Parts: sequence; C-alpha cells; structure tokens
Amino acid sequence: MNAPAAANPVKSAMRTLDVIEYVVAHRKGAVAQEIAAALAIPVSSLSYLLATLAERGYLLREGRRYLPGPGLERLRAPQSSLTLEDRVTPLVRALKSELNETSSFMIRRDWQVEALVTEASDQALRYAVDPGTRRPLHALAAGKVLLAAMADDELAAYFAQAPRERLTPTTRVDEADLRSDIERIRRDGLSIAREEATPGICGIAAPVVIGGVCVGAISVAVPTVRFDAALEARTHALLLRTVVALQGE
Repeated sequence: MNAPAAANPVKSAMRTLDVIEYVVAHRKGAVAQEIAAALAIPVSSLSYLLATLAERGYLLREGRRYLPGPGLERLRAPQSSLTLEDRVTPLVRALKSELNETSSFMIRRDWQVEALVTEASDQALRYAVDPGTRRPLHALAAGKVLLAAMADDELAAYFAQAPRERLTPTTRVDEADLRSDIERIRRDGLSIAREEATPGICGIAAPVVIGGVCVGAISVAVPTVRFDAALEARTHALLLRTVVALQGE
C-alpha cells in the first residue's frame, strides 16, 4: 500500500520551504552558516539555494545576512495589484524551461519592440536578448504581432513614418509584404519570422490581449538549425497555452 504523498515530501522542496520559514522567523535576518547549522544543510548546497531565492526575490541579501524579500509579498498580493511584468515573468520562465529556447515577453515602444522580460536558453547555440533591448517592429515576430494589433489609422501612420531597415537578406520591408504578413497574423493568431532580424535565428510569437487590448507578445527565438516542423508545432502549442494563462481564459 502506498503511503500518502505528504509522508514522502520532496526533499528539495522541503529544504527550500525550511530556509524561507527560518529566515522569516528571524526578524533581523540570518547568515548562511547559521541557517546551515540550524537546518543541517551542507553549506555548499545552501549557497546555491540562497542565491536562487535571492535572485527570484524571495530573500533579500544585506551584507552577510538574508532577510525576507519582496517576492514573498507578491505571493500574497491580489491579482489586481500585480504589474504586467510580475504576471508574465513566471510564465516566460516556464516557457523557457519547457523548450530550453530563449523566451521573452515584448511590448511596443513607439515604432519599436522592447523586451520587457526575457529568459535565455541554456544551450550553447542560442540567441540571447537583454531586458530593455529594442528592435524595429517590422523585423521581429513579436513586432509583427504588435503591428497586427494596431487599428487601421495607426497602421497607416506607421507605414508613413517608420523607417524599415533591411537587417538581413530576408527582412521584409515593403508595405505590401508586411500588410500580407499582418493579415496572416490576424487570421492565424501567430507570427513567424525566419532570419528577418538576425541571420540564423527564427522567431515565433503570439499576442497577449487583456481587457480587449493587446498588451504585448510572447515570443520564442530559436536557431534555424533547430527550428524544424516538430519544434515549431510544439512551440506554437506552448505559446497558445501561455497566452491563455495570461489572459485568464
């Protein structure tokens, strides 16, 4: 007969919770050696755990001491108080973990697209982008998604005002070509750009619509040599699942 799940806790999860609870219980914080001794955790293992918890914001490091971090408050916060970045970050991270391909959430800044949240692939051959990086709308899959979300008058202003540089031999810059891409995105709900912004990199993106407004695009960047039909289909399915989770449908 199998024992109840609670009787066989996952050791790593229990260790993580023990560390958080220990730090929360000490109002002045605790140093690593103290935590290790109290919880019987090897210092070598604890250092990685503490670094991860601090990186995620669940702990805050001040000198040698660890204190409760703002991430713990976010767990208690009502959905309405979370920023867009707060909401998308764990889902972008999950998308990257499932695909091990660079995943991002991008927003529009004038006639450019900006990476608000990004998680880089762990693979040796990868495309990485820093948060805050901006690229022209016409060349990225996420940018074309944001173009497709524009009203017709705004789209007309874009074509009249925005420079459209040819970044690679396959960058689509002609208005007729881009309007064709926009119509396909509006029909299919998905954008694919093959080596249009960076040679050797393909992008795939889907819009995120909240309250009837397109607030950004979830995208994945994949080296062309790995972007076969199977990965394209899997990425498509995971993008749509992520979008549904963000939109709360």
